[in-house]
Amino acid sequence: MTMYLLKKNKRNNDPFAVQEFSARNFRLGDQKNLEWVEENIKINAPGDEISEGMGADSGKPKEFLGLVLSQRKLNLFLFFILGILGILFVKAGYLQIIKGSYYRQIAEGNRIRIETISAKRGIIYDRNLKPLVKNIPTFSLYLIPSDFPKEKEKRERAIEYLASVIKTEPSEIEKKLEGVSAYSYNPVLLEENIKYEEAIRLKIESARLSGVDLKLESRREYLNGREDNLQSLSHILGYVGKINKDELEERDDYISTDFIGKTGVELSYENLLRGKNGKKQIEVDVLGKEKSVIAKDEPIQGKNIILTLDVDLQKKLEEILKKHLEASRKSRAAAIVLNPQNGKIIALISLPAFDNNLFARGISEKDYEFLVNDPDKPLFGRAISGEYPSGSTIKPVIAAAALEEGIIKKSTSFLSTGGLKVSSWFFPDWKAGGHGWTNVTRAIAESINTFFYIVGGGYEEFNGLGVEKIVKYAKLFGFGERLGIDLPSEGNGFLPTKEWKEKTKGERWYIGDTYHLSIGQGDIAVTPLQIAEATAVFANGGTLFRPHLLESVEDSPSSDEKNIIREDFISKESIEIVRAGLRQTVMSGSAQKLLSLSVTSAGKTGTAEWGEKKPPHAWFTAFAPYENAEIVITVLVEEGEEGSRISLDVAYDFLGWYFGR
Repeated sequence: MTMYLLKKNKRNNDPFAVQEFSARNFRLGDQKNLEWVEENIKINAPGDEISEGMGADSGKPKEFLGLVLSQRKLNLFLFFILGILGILFVKAGYLQIIKGSYYRQIAEGNRIRIETISAKRGIIYDRNLKPLVKNIPTFSLYLIPSDFPKEKEKRERAIEYLASVIKTEPSEIEKKLEGVSAYSYNPVLLEENIKYEEAIRLKIESARLSGVDLKLESRREYLNGREDNLQSLSHILGYVGKINKDELEERDDYISTDFIGKTGVELSYENLLRGKNGKKQIEVDVLGKEKSVIAKDEPIQGKNIILTLDVDLQKKLEEILKKHLEASRKSRAAAIVLNPQNGKIIALISLPAFDNNLFARGISEKDYEFLVNDPDKPLFGRAISGEYPSGSTIKPVIAAAALEEGIIKKSTSFLSTGGLKVSSWFFPDWKAGGHGWTNVTRAIAESINTFFYIVGGGYEEFNGLGVEKIVKYAKLFGFGERLGIDLPSEGNGFLPTKEWKEKTKGERWYIGDTYHLSIGQGDIAVTPLQIAEATAVFANGGTLFRPHLLESVEDSPSSDEKNIIREDFISKESIEIVRAGLRQTVMSGSAQKLLSLSVTSAGKTGTAEWGEKKPPHAWFTAFAPYENAEIVITVLVEEGEEGSRISLDVAYDFLGWYFGR
């Protein structure tokens, strides 16, 4: 059956156009609808005149409703559609071509990740290749924020579970997550140094908990615990700990899970000891758990370093020092043994000390508060950081300066009657009635204050060095500034000047200030390391070496660096005169106890006042043998009273053991 659809041409009022269509394509609901069409549309044949109406007898023309678009509007519509398609095409190209790798990486991040493999830290040895540290395997628990549950209830349950496992409060875990993006892949440390048995249980129980990662790491263990009786090594070796936020911002090549040297040699030689981390590309499951390793770059272990320290000497010196401290009911002291021919530190003691394994394991708040609040300050490295009045140990330097400036000669003598009186002030000697006529060697040997008052500040018609020249020569010997030892926190010491006093105290400089400076009293401050280095200048004949602890780096060529700060700044003649005075200190002066040793020696005692109601500090410094010295030993006992007592006794016992081995 053929039917025709009528459409009126609105543009020219032409007769209705006829479109043919198939009855099969004309979707009629039923026979009734078909009858309605046949009744209301009378069609004779294509091309015949057509009339329309609502019925057979309708004489009115029938109107049809329709949508009419002009060509211009149709073109605009087509351009709009093409514009939309163009924008979509450009956006799709941008996402797939330009940003394709970025989004592929994000997509892969849900399945493939890059993990860091921490490098093993280098080992520290003493000069006899005895290891001073170990790397001990340990387990640490981390949380990966991106994989951790995001829903509040699931998150709270997971935190409560983790808190119960590591025996802490949920609020503590919440604190660690504060400020951390929930979509970060950077691990957050929850607990470290987990025992093996607990780690196995935690590994099993957390297998289905997303965002929880148990890592096998290494922890430092130091050879200085109570069982080793070598806690004094703590100030030298220092310790490592997890890198903190400030350290992480300063170092681009570290990540949040890295360990870093915090103090001591561990800090000074961090770049050598650390090594280079490796990486591995892993495939993870929906919980963020590792399923397989796709690729791997092995880490490079840190370099082993060898120190100038002799751990046997260190242990013996600490043992001797502790014995004399206990006998004298003292607790704070420092002792240094070094090689005067090259500046190598052989032993370095600061007491009291501490166990740095506490820090390596992750020190508790209770233990940390105990150390910080201890009045004896065990965390303080007195040997290189402590600053004290030098007492008479500065007198050899004053003598050398006076000889160099031509103020005195070897034969120059002054009469000591017990002190000097200047106007209404009296500056006493330590011996009532004085020492009689004395020259420079005797003045050093018996530590005669009157001689150094005159040499330093002058008296009546005799012109002394004056404060400017005293400071000048003191600096040449290494006082008033850091010597550059390869340990952090070295003290500068202090040398007072006229300008400093006027600016700081609002007072002018008096002759009494120069007198006090000449005998190592007043505002002068030195470190035990500075006294040891100044003593070494007289021991080796006139060279100031930079003190150092690094002997060599394993698998690296030995350095030919001599670590000389300055040399030949004092004439050989002046050095020999002062050496003679230091030798006479042992032969007939305040250190005669050393005469019973099997080796020749020279030295200087010192008593440093620092408070009207407090006992003075006790100094003693010496070198041996007298000719071609092997070692310098310097001992300071805080509030030890006279240097000719406890400090001399410590040096005597150590030198006797050292040369009697």
